[in-house]
Amino acid sequence: MDTTDTMDALETRELRYFLTVAEELHFGRAAQRLGMAQPPLSRAVQRLERRLGVRLLERDRRGVELTGAGEMLLHEGRAALDATTAAARRTRRAGGAAGPGGPGGPRSHLVLAVKAGASHELLHKLLDAYAAEPDAAEIEVLPSGTCEQEGMLRDGRADAALMHKPFNSLTGFDSEELMTEGQIAVLPARHPLAARGSLSMADVSDVPGLPLARWSRHGTFPPGPGPEIHDQTQLAQLIALGRTVAVYPDSARAWLWAEHAAVPLTDAPPVVTHLAWPAHSRSLALAGLIRTATGL
Repeated sequence: MDTTDTMDALETRELRYFLTVAEELHFGRAAQRLGMAQPPLSRAVQRLERRLGVRLLERDRRGVELTGAGEMLLHEGRAALDATTAAARRTRRAGGAAGPGGPGGPRSHLVLAVKAGASHELLHKLLDAYAAEPDAAEIEVLPSGTCEQEGMLRDGRADAALMHKPFNSLTGFDSEELMTEGQIAVLPARHPLAARGSLSMADVSDVPGLPLARWSRHGTFPPGPGPEIHDQTQLAQLIALGRTVAVYPDSARAWLWAEHAAVPLTDAPPVVTHLAWPAHSRSLALAGLIRTATGL
C-alpha cells in the first residue's frame, strides 16, 4: 500500500472510533462512550486494520491490548484528530466573519483562553488597547483551569491563550513574553501564617489542617490530601472556609475576597506570562491582537 492509499484510509470517523477503543481498552466501554452498539464499532476497527495492513489491537478473553502499530496510531492519531477538529472550529469562526465589518455587517471573532484568576490587570490592558484598534475583532474570553489552555489551542477551542511558564508548555506554539511576576500563597485571612511578611514553599506545602489545593492537569488530579478543585469560585470559597491554601502568581490579588490573605513566597520560581498561538495560524485578526500585545 503506498502513502496516498494509507492517507486515504484514515477516515476521521474510524480514527475517532479507534482512539476511543485504544483509550478504554474495552470495546463495550468505548461503544458506550461513542453512543453506538459494539458490533459496528468492532467492524469499523477491523476495516481500519485491513486498510492499513497492520494489526492495531490484540483481542482475547482478558480484554484488549495495543500492538506497537496501535501505540503509534494512538499517538499520531490524537494529534491528527485534534488538528482536524481545530481546523473545523476555526473555519466556522472565520466563516461567521465573512464580509465587511461595521454596523450591520459581521465582525471578526477571536477566542482567547485565560487561566481563571490570573493576569487580571494585564488582561484588562490588552483587551482595552486592542478594542481601540480600528479593525479590532470581537474577543471572547474563555476562562479555563490550570493547564487547559494548551488543549484549547491544539483542538481549536481557542485562537490564542495567555500561558504561564513554568506551568504551561509552549511546545508547538509561537508566543510573545508579556510579563514576569512573583508568586503568593493565598490563605484564609484568620490563619496564623497570614500575618507573616513572607513565606517559603516549605511553609505552605505542609500546613496542618490546610493542605494545598489540587487542580486537574490533563484530566487527572495530582496525589495529595488537598481538595480537588474544579473552578475558581470553589477554590475561593474553600480558602475562605479555612479548608485549603493555594499558590498563585502575584496578579491573582485582583480576585481575592476579604476573607483571603496574600503572602509573598520568597523561593517560588517567577511566573512568565506569554501570549501564545498555533504556529501555523494565518489569521489577520490574530496578527492584530499580537501586535497590540507586544506594544503593551
